[in-house]
Amino acid sequence: MARPTILVVGAGFAGVECVRRLERELSPSEAEILLVTPFSYQLYLPLLPQVASGVLTPQSVALSLRRSRRHRTRIVPGGAVGIDTKAKACVIRKITGELSAQSYDFLVLAPGSVTRTFDIPGLVDHARGMKTLAEATYIRDHVIAQLDLADASHDQDERESRLQFVVVGGGYAGTETAACLQRLTTGAVKRYPRLDPRQIKWHLVDIAPRLMPELGEKLGDAALAILKRRGIEVSLGVSVAEAGPEKVTLTDGRVLPCRTLIWTAGVAASPLVATLGSETVKGRLLVRPDLTVPGAAGVFALGDAAAVPDLVKGDGAICPPTAQHAQRQGRTAAANVIATLRGAALKPYEHKDLGLVVDLGGKDAVSKPLGIELRGLPAQAVARGYHWSALRTNVAKIRVATNWMLNAVAGDDFVRTGFLARNPGTLREFEYTDAYLTPEQIREHTAALRAGL
Repeated sequence: MARPTILVVGAGFAGVECVRRLERELSPSEAEILLVTPFSYQLYLPLLPQVASGVLTPQSVALSLRRSRRHRTRIVPGGAVGIDTKAKACVIRKITGELSAQSYDFLVLAPGSVTRTFDIPGLVDHARGMKTLAEATYIRDHVIAQLDLADASHDQDERESRLQFVVVGGGYAGTETAACLQRLTTGAVKRYPRLDPRQIKWHLVDIAPRLMPELGEKLGDAALAILKRRGIEVSLGVSVAEAGPEKVTLTDGRVLPCRTLIWTAGVAASPLVATLGSETVKGRLLVRPDLTVPGAAGVFALGDAAAVPDLVKGDGAICPPTAQHAQRQGRTAAANVIATLRGAALKPYEHKDLGLVVDLGGKDAVSKPLGIELRGLPAQAVARGYHWSALRTNVAKIRVATNWMLNAVAGDDFVRTGFLARNPGTLREFEYTDAYLTPEQIREHTAALRAGL
């Protein structure tokens, strides 16, 4: 008999942890494991702000999938763009652009999330995201380019717009991005004698009334004080009304001359989940506590794309889209796929949050491990220690530790790579949210699979 096929979609924290457990627990004769991902690496997303600021190199946070000791999983280089649960088939757009259909016996959906946007005029055309390695690399080039162009310009208005930067989103990603990039420009401007450091202005904007409310009032206020001490203007209860190529209009009526708008205002589930036609909760796939999708035989969903019940909190709560939950859900999903294969009982996902860490660069950090509030160097040690230990490979750990040490001792050279120098590098360019298929297109491709074409 042919081995059953386990198809895992997504190489984030959830997908990679699931594959690792499947490889460890299943014998080669029990199942064939396929992993669909456009890139053969797992991105360590929490450290992206440090890539954008130049503290870490891009390669440091791209953990190779080909360093697996077992090499049992076949990597399918592409992105899933449609699912036909009745035909048990997944439509994949290969990195060449071709479409193909892959059948499965068990499907583990961990496609992650995309940057959440709103119907704001000019947003997707002019804002830049911080969700992918390419975006972080691009933003570093772009920010340094603004300093270069401002230094070369004799027009005072152009200088003002190039030296103002707006970050939207007062969560962890936005706060760390603003803090790390502000340190980048503060260090870099010393190399530009024609620029007045006082002209460089960073703005952090969020519609919420508090900064990082999950940290609690004391640590949230401590983080706010750090940002203000560095000269970052924080505007809460405010968002963007309109985004243009040279200015940003806020909902409180202010117009900021600005050519750099970085959008980190939350995430939304991958558009792939909409192709299943299954029930969703706030855009995330509804799943049972054991991570199975109701009405879709053999389908499991987890991570940012799934509304996983939080059994610890109860009262209908769902798990937040964090790396901590995604990784542990990956283990549960693997265990339940194996249990299904072997006719055993499935187990519900249950995990108590271990805490939060926020690295603001330099000696500044706020952390809340196991409910203990820390700030300053102790918080920094916990934050970096947590991230370092969470890196999956020893090679990545060595690279990250070396980068941290080198940056602390020698600083940055503020070099632009020229990455996509003439490409706008906006949300529209990088996140491919319009690449997914309609139900009719999915059926067309899965019909070809059934026909053996």
